[in-house]
Amino acid sequence: MADPRDEPSDGAPSQGAVATEAPPPVVPEQGAPPPPTGVLGLLVREQSIVVPIVAVVAALAIGAALIRAQGVNPTYAYQSLFSYSFGTADGLQATFEKMVPLILCGLAVVIPLRVGLFNIGAQGQLMSGAICAAAAAHSVREAPGFLVAVIAMVAGILGGAMWASIAGALKASRGVHEVISTIMLNSIAAGLIDYLVNGPLKDPTSAYPASYPAPDAAKLTPLGFIPIGLPIALVLAILVAWMLRRTTLGFQFETIGRNRHAASYAGIRLGGMIVLAMAVAGGLAGLAGSVEYLEIDPYRYQDGIAGSLGFDGITIALLARSSPLGTIPAAMLVGALRAGSSTLMFNTGIQPEIVDMLLAITLLLVSLPIIAKLIFRRHTAKSSALASSWGS
Repeated sequence: MADPRDEPSDGAPSQGAVATEAPPPVVPEQGAPPPPTGVLGLLVREQSIVVPIVAVVAALAIGAALIRAQGVNPTYAYQSLFSYSFGTADGLQATFEKMVPLILCGLAVVIPLRVGLFNIGAQGQLMSGAICAAAAAHSVREAPGFLVAVIAMVAGILGGAMWASIAGALKASRGVHEVISTIMLNSIAAGLIDYLVNGPLKDPTSAYPASYPAPDAAKLTPLGFIPIGLPIALVLAILVAWMLRRTTLGFQFETIGRNRHAASYAGIRLGGMIVLAMAVAGGLAGLAGSVEYLEIDPYRYQDGIAGSLGFDGITIALLARSSPLGTIPAAMLVGALRAGSSTLMFNTGIQPEIVDMLLAITLLLVSLPIIAKLIFRRHTAKSSALASSWGS
């Protein structure tokens, strides 16, 4: 008598047969909208590029309306601004000089963003790096010029890294929010450095508070209209992109930024990685400060050396959508606006603060998708929690 287990069941393959039926198609969740197609789908998929472009164009359009309200032709105003920044040797050099700290400060904001942190302290970290570079260069001023420059840049990196590590340690050990701590550290750095340039590090030959100047042999003179710091900044942007995509450290940073609980479960030391990410970011901002000290006249630390470079780094990072390579074109745009602002005032009479307004509008517009995503994510999570608790 045949064993019924040897007989095939209805619709099932017999023993030893290979099932060739394709798996059932994935049915989209009921009520979920279908993914967009065509041009709209392309815009959604490439939003990391589309959003910054739209934000910049919209900001320039709003700026054009405000310029027109002042009785100036917007086309002529923008032509005056960009023709100097990109159309003359002096303007191109000024744009590239602005790009160097902007790229580095942008990277100083990008790296913490990838770890889920918001570094507002690039300004203080840049200032710390600049004053450390000035102190180190004065201490070894008798050494060969190349060695003085290297020591000054290393001191700037260490100074910025140390200053940023304070915020990282507070976050890792006590849960202090990095936005609050970095803002406070900016003010502390400004007060401490003001004491140093009025006291221990003040150049007695200077009529105003300023550090000792960089030795002549250590100054970073440009190669034509290309500053020495530009290749350094470009290489570092490429290295940071490679680190985030191709190394274990970058994988750990990305994992923490995406899901800290999963990262902790996987054995990643959250506290150490947070401090390390802030230290690397601070080191980049500190390098920007040391390059400013060695590369920009009057080659000394004085009030205003940082300008708004550290805060512009936030605009760079958000405009680049947290992409290290994206900081390069973003820094070029912002650098051109900064470099051409004085020419704009000279040719049209418009105050250079129009550039600050354009950057503020750009920052607002490029941040809107992030803010909207955060709001709707929280709203969705709250709705899901209410739905799951209904009737329980």
